[in-house]
Amino acid sequence: MAIQTYATPAGRVNEIKGEMLKMAEPLEVLALGCNMKRMPQKKGDNISYRARIPTGGATTNANTINRWSITTAAHQVQEGVTPTAETLSYRDVNVQIAQYAALYSYSDKVELFYEDDVPQDQMMQTAERMPLVREMIRWGVMKASTTVQYSGGTTRATVDEKITYNGLSLMARTLLANHGKMKTKILAPGPAYDTSAIEAGFLVFCHTDCEHDIRQLQDFVPVAKYANRSPINEHELGSVGRFRFIVSPELTSYADAGAAVGSTLLFSTTGTNLDVYPMVICAEDAVYDVALNDNFDVTHIPAKQKTKEDPFGQRGYVGASFWSAALVVNNGWIGVIEVGVTDLDG
Repeated sequence: MAIQTYATPAGRVNEIKGEMLKMAEPLEVLALGCNMKRMPQKKGDNISYRARIPTGGATTNANTINRWSITTAAHQVQEGVTPTAETLSYRDVNVQIAQYAALYSYSDKVELFYEDDVPQDQMMQTAERMPLVREMIRWGVMKASTTVQYSGGTTRATVDEKITYNGLSLMARTLLANHGKMKTKILAPGPAYDTSAIEAGFLVFCHTDCEHDIRQLQDFVPVAKYANRSPINEHELGSVGRFRFIVSPELTSYADAGAAVGSTLLFSTTGTNLDVYPMVICAEDAVYDVALNDNFDVTHIPAKQKTKEDPFGQRGYVGASFWSAALVVNNGWIGVIEVGVTDLDG
């Protein structure tokens, strides 16, 4: 196990010691697209959610589980004849909750003699790191939705276009045909799982690299020009029709996963194949974030605390853990458009 010692990093001996510089702080935005659910204790680590399937629907795919198929002829009755009774169909969505943790260690010498407050810095780093772990859990699940469009292609490897107005319109058509509802509430700031109301819309989550192309879209309205609408949060870029765009540098791309760069003028990490960026579009009630508790379980065992394993108290520990899972409960109400982005250095 790694341990922060007196020699790592070296002290600033015989130097003027300036203030601690600001560091990059990770962002957490995907909770805006999730329904927050608590997992009960002492009931097992698996939870199963159940939904009825519309009449005429089927479990074939994300479309058929959401679309009704009704005819008047099937409901017309004959005089004196009892209609044939039917039964309901259901589908289950299951998830297993898992534990995630980060742990730092430092020596007693660090606490006694080092110029910086290393335990405090480790606490701050933990507090910034763990929300990013939680964000990556959500991102991995959301970008894996089975309702996918590939801009300019039919697979990720053939993506060769940036985001287009028609691409957004096609995704809106799919979500609406599946009875997806525009989001009208989001997770409110704070540790409790409260919600706040927003103007109805589909939320689009994507990497900050997509910003330039979003701003070029037909009918784009930046948040600075919102009239009677309030931004969802500080990371909202603007809107196009029903879509409200939220950008974050944490929402990573698939490097070199698209078509050959050729003359596309789109960005590539290596210059060979396009980087592919998932743009995740959320309707209401599409994604659940399941947690055991509202907050992280924080640990600080100071150095000099003597135990059988550390009889002289030579090691201290700082860390945190949490139990979490994310799941798409309805793939017909969430979609992904995989796109390239303009190479601004090209």
